[in-house]
Amino acid sequence: MEAPAAPAGPAGFVPAGAGQAEVLETFMDFPAPLALANPALGLVQANLAWRRQFGEARLAAGTALAPDGLPVALPETPGGGRAAFRRIDMPGRVLVVAGDAALRPELDELRTRILQLERLAATDHLTGAWNRSHFERVVAGELARSLETRAPVSLVLVDVDHFKRVNDTFGHGAGDSVLRELVDRLQDHIRPSDLLFRWGGEEFAVLAPGTGYRGAGRLAEHLRVAVAARPFREVGPVTVSLGVAEHHGDEDARAWFLRLDEALYQAKWGGRDRVHTDRRGNSDQWAGEAGGRLALAWQEAYESGEPDIDAEHRELFARANRVIELSLGQPRAGDGRLEALDDLVEHSRRHFAHEEAILGRAGYAALDKHRRAHAGLLRRAGVLRSRLAAGESSLGAVVEFVAQDVVVRHLLTVDRAFFPLFGR
Repeated sequence: MEAPAAPAGPAGFVPAGAGQAEVLETFMDFPAPLALANPALGLVQANLAWRRQFGEARLAAGTALAPDGLPVALPETPGGGRAAFRRIDMPGRVLVVAGDAALRPELDELRTRILQLERLAATDHLTGAWNRSHFERVVAGELARSLETRAPVSLVLVDVDHFKRVNDTFGHGAGDSVLRELVDRLQDHIRPSDLLFRWGGEEFAVLAPGTGYRGAGRLAEHLRVAVAARPFREVGPVTVSLGVAEHHGDEDARAWFLRLDEALYQAKWGGRDRVHTDRRGNSDQWAGEAGGRLALAWQEAYESGEPDIDAEHRELFARANRVIELSLGQPRAGDGRLEALDDLVEHSRRHFAHEEAILGRAGYAALDKHRRAHAGLLRRAGVLRSRLAAGESSLGAVVEFVAQDVVVRHLLTVDRAFFPLFGR
């Protein structure tokens, strides 16, 4: 397997071609101030109405963007003061808009058209899987997220055994049918948070965020069995060989893929219709570094299957661990404990609002009860914060609230009730 090229930088709008000019013209001439933003990079592109009203005012990198439909505060505009904006979510970016709410139908139509064109440009037209170009656009972000949150990420490489024999015996039309049916089976057996790409020919890659090599090995075996379980419609029995590799150290995508390719080679050399796992990865290293420290450890079992919710939960773990770390140290003035607790509570507030919006769109029947649970947690956090600031609460109470109330009782108990919505 050829190693990937260097990942492409973030696209300003949609990939070249695929009707880009049509959508870009609509975006630029839209009557309301409109900008495309990336939470990590700030504004990527602004339309003419935005530039007329706000000049070159930009969203600073790392500025928090509130959930869909809630106000977004941008830095001061050239005329002074702060303006309220709204966000409309898209994968990996958001549309930020200021203007008449009556334009919402037109905004929704623009968002839908952008997503349609991006999907078209990022999809393999034969199988419907994501294509290799799309992989090269997303892999850098996944690696950066893994290292920042200390959540492992793995790849599974799938190769159809003796595919040339299929083409030679049944014809290329039948071979194409096998690839389409293979993608259907793989899609049926990966999690909603996993991404399936056609790498080229008869090779496919599954990107599995939040998954170490052990979990990815189990996923690969699950896929192997699903493929071999019943004959393919036009050609009969088909098997696949699979290689598994978790990202390790600070290796780049090319080095990662070289290990993955070697794992696939070992599976084929060992007789095909089998999985070979490279048993190295950051998950082991990070677990070893944690040693005996009291810390919350993210596990694959905590994943709901909804990528945005899971990413925010992992971030909640990271911020909760910061609070615990500071609370267990020797108290001293200005040690940042209150600030860390405030940071955790603010992240939780934004996450709760976003989670509720996602669950609302998914039709979660117990949403009102879930909202009340969120509100109760925030109220208790406010009381605890006030008592801690006044010297009326122990640091142990802070640790207990973070570890037990927020994580164990809510995230790992209450939240589990909605996991079936996302296939978990």
